[in-house]
Amino acid sequence: MTETLAAELQRRIDLKTKPPGSLGRIEALARRIGLVQGSLTPRMERCQLTIFAADHGIAAEGVSLFPQEVTRQMVLNFLSGGAAANVFARSVGADLRVVDAGVAGEPFGVAGLIERRIGAGTASFLTGPAMSAGQCAAALEAGRALGADGDWDAVAYGEMGIANTATAAALGHKLTGVGLDVLTGRGTGLDDPGLAQKRAVLERAAARTGDLAPQEALAEYGGFEIAMMAGAMIGAAEAGRVVIVDGFIATSAALAAVRLAPGTRDAMVFAHRSEEQGHGALLDALGAEPLLSLGMRLGEGTGALLAWPLLKAAAAMLTEMASFADAGVTGPA
Repeated sequence: MTETLAAELQRRIDLKTKPPGSLGRIEALARRIGLVQGSLTPRMERCQLTIFAADHGIAAEGVSLFPQEVTRQMVLNFLSGGAAANVFARSVGADLRVVDAGVAGEPFGVAGLIERRIGAGTASFLTGPAMSAGQCAAALEAGRALGADGDWDAVAYGEMGIANTATAAALGHKLTGVGLDVLTGRGTGLDDPGLAQKRAVLERAAARTGDLAPQEALAEYGGFEIAMMAGAMIGAAEAGRVVIVDGFIATSAALAAVRLAPGTRDAMVFAHRSEEQGHGALLDALGAEPLLSLGMRLGEGTGALLAWPLLKAAAAMLTEMASFADAGVTGPA
């Protein structure tokens, strides 16, 4: 059935009033959207960004330029509408919600925040697992439920968590085998000595374990927000939604999601190529070619939001653009 639908979608695209293939990757994007929705007339009207926030025990090892309390401060910034993700969401007409997956300290107890706390931050994976197997399973399940709810056509997932580029690098290393020298970048802006320190910490942490199954890798080296994001991607894909994947950290979650539920890959559209050093290697592991390359490395789902108008345009092309027959235009000879 999928092959038949794919062929019919391609036929419809080819019969539009344009030379075959002249809309480039927008044509492939339209076909992907139609396949995810199982429709020749897919709809791309509503997009929603969920930002998952959590803290990381590995931050205590000096792997980030910013102190851990910034995670909590940024959650409040999201809730007040002042972050880049808020601005971009408003500019492209996307809904936004914020989830406390495990920020250090006490629960926020503030209106508008979705509380799904697994714990007050993970443990340092330098000396032991970041989380227990039970906590990892709970984070995945909470994310899966969040990914499945609502009636959005496309969903994007962002993150906030000081030191989560270190976590994403360690997790990506264990899931792909790519070296930490490739995957470890400057994150929030480390200088050369800081980057060397970060790589040394991650090399020591990675040496604790050998080969790991995907969920074991998440428990050993993941973050609560990364595990919850992976679960949300699985839940959204199961619900027939397009999943717009953001940058380096979101792609590490996408990699975990695909390793846990391979069918999730078919629902994914990769928004942009981050400037964070290891992103390209994770994209290669997923066979992904992002839509945009804007020199961005902020996270929060900002790159995913900027890709949303392209999805809207691709679906509109498929459903609204006239065919040669409709328009009375002579087609190719």
